Amino acid sequence: MSSYPERMTVLLAIIMSCVGTHNGWAADDLEVPQVKEGLTQEIEDFKDPDLWIRHDLWVETEFDSDGDGRLDRMHVDVTRPRQTDTLGIKLPVIYVSSPYFAGTGADGKEYLWDVRHELGEQPPQHEHPPAIERKDTRPIISKDEVKQWVPHGYAVVHSASPGTGFSQGFPSVNAENETLATKAVIDWLNGRASGYATPEGDESVVAYWSTGKVGMTGTSYPGSLAVAAATTGVEGLELIIPVAPNTSQYHYYRSNGLVRHPYGYLGEDLDCLYDFIQSNPDVREESNRIVRDTEFAQNLDRVTGDYSDFWAERDYLRAIDSVKCAVFMSHGFNDWNVVPEHSYRIYQALKDRGVPCKIYYHQGGHGGPPPDELVNKWWGHYLHGIENDVMEGPRAYIVREDAKPSEPNTYDDYPNPAAESVTFHLIGGAPERGRLVTAAEPGQGTETLIDNFSFNGEALAQAEWTQHRLIYLTEELQQPLHISGVPRITIKLASSKPAANLSVWLVSLPWNRGWGRPRITDNLITRGWADPQNYRSLEESEPLEPGQFYEMSFDLQPDDQIIAKGQQIGLMIFSSDKDFTLWPDPGTELTVDLDATTLTLPVVGGAEAFALALEPVDPNEDDTDR
Repeated sequence: MSSYPERMTVLLAIIMSCVGTHNGWAADDLEVPQVKEGLTQEIEDFKDPDLWIRHDLWVETEFDSDGDGRLDRMHVDVTRPRQTDTLGIKLPVIYVSSPYFAGTGADGKEYLWDVRHELGEQPPQHEHPPAIERKDTRPIISKDEVKQWVPHGYAVVHSASPGTGFSQGFPSVNAENETLATKAVIDWLNGRASGYATPEGDESVVAYWSTGKVGMTGTSYPGSLAVAAATTGVEGLELIIPVAPNTSQYHYYRSNGLVRHPYGYLGEDLDCLYDFIQSNPDVREESNRIVRDTEFAQNLDRVTGDYSDFWAERDYLRAIDSVKCAVFMSHGFNDWNVVPEHSYRIYQALKDRGVPCKIYYHQGGHGGPPPDELVNKWWGHYLHGIENDVMEGPRAYIVREDAKPSEPNTYDDYPNPAAESVTFHLIGGAPERGRLVTAAEPGQGTETLIDNFSFNGEALAQAEWTQHRLIYLTEELQQPLHISGVPRITIKLASSKPAANLSVWLVSLPWNRGWGRPRITDNLITRGWADPQNYRSLEESEPLEPGQFYEMSFDLQPDDQIIAKGQQIGLMIFSSDKDFTLWPDPGTELTVDLDATTLTLPVVGGAEAFALALEPVDPNEDDTDR
């Protein structure tokens, strides 16, 4: 029995053979794509949404994650111009996959983990939210990307992740079945996987209108699934444009061995995200029992925060060698939800392997795609085969502090190739402010801070005098200073207890207290977190011997920022970060060996540029070359 799309194709072909033309165009005169200066243009005949074909189907995968003895099928929708039927035009596909399309879980602190407990203790189990009421997403799962790209000569496809909406299987929160689900859809678009008109039936649906060339995009979790698809090396996936993708759940919920939460979601962990996306009532009870209440409960490990095989399965860097498609990544340097290392680590690995890739960074928070013109060029080049300059010139687009997101500067690469590591040393000053200098002054001894989660990082950075943090400042900058890359701290410290939080902020002072909302780049440069118990390894923590000194090194989050004239760069060391870490009882003491602690900053122009930035400029001097 033929499918509805197949029957319509035959009928429309008969009609067109009688009419012979379409809106004044001869059938073989419709130019797709239409290109001007390397960019696809809207095609007049594709612009009317009332004339688009919309339908859904289920694509069969290669896994049975719900254990019912049948391969799971993913719910997929298609939006395409009617000319794919009336004129037999084949089009490339822009594809978005997500677990969010059919509804998401309830918000509420009671559905997250309670962070108010001692480190090393097993926290009490949190409540689970009410079951998600599944949205009716048939036949259209989502309208994302449709209005923008169908008129440009693309079909747009969406799919719901396993165990969400009308897709079968269990949600795994970025484990293997979610990756293979995206691969199955791309295989179907290339004729290698089977599509069906119903979730259980055998009426086939074929993507006869697809050229087989596919590009994926999406922000946050959908961006993650674009990266996931790329790690399969599936044929036909030509390009991904992930925006703020979570590329490792460990790096989302942990940091250098420390239990750390995404900004704005204090107490969230992988099981909470599972509850937030599990929207298929047909498999909910069994899915909860097997995935959330067994696998996750046994492996989350909110006591030690150690890296394990459970987390490795949800880390796309482990499969990076399989990526063959081009990649254009986008991220915000001040994204404290999905922190910027998520894109940075993937981008660096792709460059090392010779994969065609570029990166777009802006100074804002979570989300933020590249400018439309750039995206247009990438889709056009890799999906339509348009010859343009998309892979020529600089690799990095970076939006400067005062610029519009649509007007990034271009740089040869990120980090800036002119950046060089400059090492800074600590000069004591607690409980007030110490100094941050490039020439070590031995004999600084130790300084101690007292943990107290009641004070957030912003208050600690602004404090003139406090026992709850240590802070060290450079001299005041007489000229702007450009930082580009990944700062790194080496710290030697002792704790008064067997476990302690360790938080590090890099700030720009004085703090902007002016009217209006300060820019996000005014005061916070970057930050990082670590568990001193993991000073040897991420895989195994060791209880600290109170009073004994331990040394560890770790990266702060990547950044590219121009620090303004008149500011001082400050290294702030404290324990519990109120917005990110667990909240143990106040009182834990961290003692830092100043002589054995250093900060390395990636400064454009290196030590010479930093020295020049501290020198006053004679107003009569020609400073063109500075």
